[in-house]
Amino acid sequence: MERIKDASVHLVVTSPPYPMIEMWDNIMAKQNHEIKSALEKNKGNKAFELMHKELDKVWAEVNRVLIPGGFACINIGDATRTINGEFSLYSNHSRIISSFISLGLSNLPNIIWRKQTNAPNKFMGSGMLPSGAYVTLEHEWILIFRKGGKRNIKNEEEKLLRKKSAFFWEERNVWFSDLWDLKGTKQKIHGSETRQRSAAYPYELPYRLINMYSIKGDTVLDPFLGTGTTTLAAMASERNSIGIEIDNAFLSIISDNISNTDTIQLNELIKARIEQHEYFVTERAKDPRKKDILHFNTNLKLPVITSQETGIELNYVKSIDKKTVNIFNASYTNEYIQKQKLKKETQILIEL
Repeated sequence: MERIKDASVHLVVTSPPYPMIEMWDNIMAKQNHEIKSALEKNKGNKAFELMHKELDKVWAEVNRVLIPGGFACINIGDATRTINGEFSLYSNHSRIISSFISLGLSNLPNIIWRKQTNAPNKFMGSGMLPSGAYVTLEHEWILIFRKGGKRNIKNEEEKLLRKKSAFFWEERNVWFSDLWDLKGTKQKIHGSETRQRSAAYPYELPYRLINMYSIKGDTVLDPFLGTGTTTLAAMASERNSIGIEIDNAFLSIISDNISNTDTIQLNELIKARIEQHEYFVTERAKDPRKKDILHFNTNLKLPVITSQETGIELNYVKSIDKKTVNIFNASYTNEYIQKQKLKKETQILIEL
């Protein structure tokens, strides 16, 4: 992250290794050998704190590279673990909140991501017997931080881009709820010395956050890039992005994910947004109890609820081209306006 200039990133969207979750023990221990020693000696609280001290280094860099008014969105889950016969919760989300607050960032209302699960057996502890059973964790956190006060958008170009980046009225009611229901994803990793699978968040999660907290042309950073999901979401949202990944086994996975992703996949969510809005306004117009819709978006050729939505532009990804080994370009087209290419750049910095 030292390669990134001060105050050059508008938004951070990431999901770090989760302290005290066993699949990340090895990669954490590689950063600090005292972590392995603490775990071997059954010192859970010490290992927890040492792991977070490694993450603290990244959060300090996040603070440095964020612009004033920039956001950081951190997906993290709490951990449960039995050490030396004692079952305990390790509250990762509260520890990260403390770290960001100590850096001077403001913690805004957070999001609870309720992960859909089809697990037939969710019980922990003594099953159906009282005083020995434990609540099952079925949610993770999306922590929202802002550096300083509201972002100052003064020049006309940024103001226009902000209008083009607006979201639909009915989307806001869903996206800005503090409870999300999205299905998680898992992927097997080959060639990694530290883990055999990833726990990548679903594509829609970074896509929402990028559209909620940045504008077209902004730079999005993911310091724990993993399989490259954040980069793809940034491309689909017409944002530039930088991704950093410490595990070299992910290099081919990231490259393949970006190079081989069918643009149809990226465009499905964009298309769905437009179709869902069209359905929403059509059904609303049928309801005699609702007021007439007074505004119209000429770009999408659709009615919209508020004047703030009249400038929305939703472009489709036309192609993704590999420029160098770690830089990709995306080009865009909007069938509602013109077949004009708009280039954004995304860079993957692989730290080995």
